[in-house]
Amino acid sequence: MAIYRRPTCQGVVDISTTQSTRKITSATDNESQEADLAILQEIGAGLNARPKYINPKYFYDEYGSQLFDEITRLDEYYPTRTETFLLERFADDIARVAGRGRVLLEPGAGSCAKVRLLLRALAPACYVPIDISRDYLFDAARQLQSEFTDIPIHPIADDMKSSIQLPAKLDRVPRLVFYPGSTIGNYTPEQAAEFLRHVRQTIGDEGGLIIGVDLQKDPDVLNRAYNDAAGITAAFNLNSLTHINTLTGADFDPEGFRHVAFYNEQDCRIEMHLESESEQQVAFADQLVTIGAGERILTEYSYKYTLEGFAQLAATAGLTAKEHWIDDNSYFSLQYFSAH
Repeated sequence: MAIYRRPTCQGVVDISTTQSTRKITSATDNESQEADLAILQEIGAGLNARPKYINPKYFYDEYGSQLFDEITRLDEYYPTRTETFLLERFADDIARVAGRGRVLLEPGAGSCAKVRLLLRALAPACYVPIDISRDYLFDAARQLQSEFTDIPIHPIADDMKSSIQLPAKLDRVPRLVFYPGSTIGNYTPEQAAEFLRHVRQTIGDEGGLIIGVDLQKDPDVLNRAYNDAAGITAAFNLNSLTHINTLTGADFDPEGFRHVAFYNEQDCRIEMHLESESEQQVAFADQLVTIGAGERILTEYSYKYTLEGFAQLAATAGLTAKEHWIDDNSYFSLQYFSAH
């Protein structure tokens, strides 16, 4: 994966300064070499851990992003349609609470679908979508710019925890982070607190956070949501192996694994795993990784919260709960936090 230079937040979409994603090769510049090595080290650490794990960000190459969009349209998968309902119904109220004319930042923006429901109401000074899947993000940003010609849109192809550098003229414009989809649930509570601290640092003393948080509910609803009848979630899970092969030259055989997902009631989280169908060895970097029959590779946690529990977690990061919006079934919440 390449390191991407960050375009400035002015004018219309400018993709000319952003490099394309590529397979890891012998890089010629120091930044690319460092990025390639970081990927190899991160994936290697997970494959050599006990139990093994893969960072869920590796779901999201272009095909993985497309699969996730399919998941969001499944009957079993309630979060997207519920959150969309909340955004449509409460857009003006959200804008009233969060403020208009801010610099709007969206980590993990993907297709930029949900922000469409807020852009008119928020009327941001600039919209900055951030996502690791460069081509998918830039296609979405181009389309969005054609629809919202009066709002400067500048995509950043990078990790969700990247540092954001804006032009000096925007230094005094309050920042607003939009983090929908309950992506925060993919972190452990400790990791979530760390990410929220990063958000707090990013928005400064005058900023705010609009965040989607999935709520605790009947386990049957949750288990169906992550084990859809069409097998799209399974394909999405398995695609992380294909993505790693492309990035690193590994030789994972996705057909040698099966998708496993279940709700862990004790820890209030969905767990997704890839279970090996047989004992196998995978070539990765300069090593052979042995995976036993029935051994699982953890690919995702999805924690579910109460309103009170999440507010307490955010408070540890210096964020104060101000308002929330929930659906009639209490399945999902949109929450607004300020930096003071």
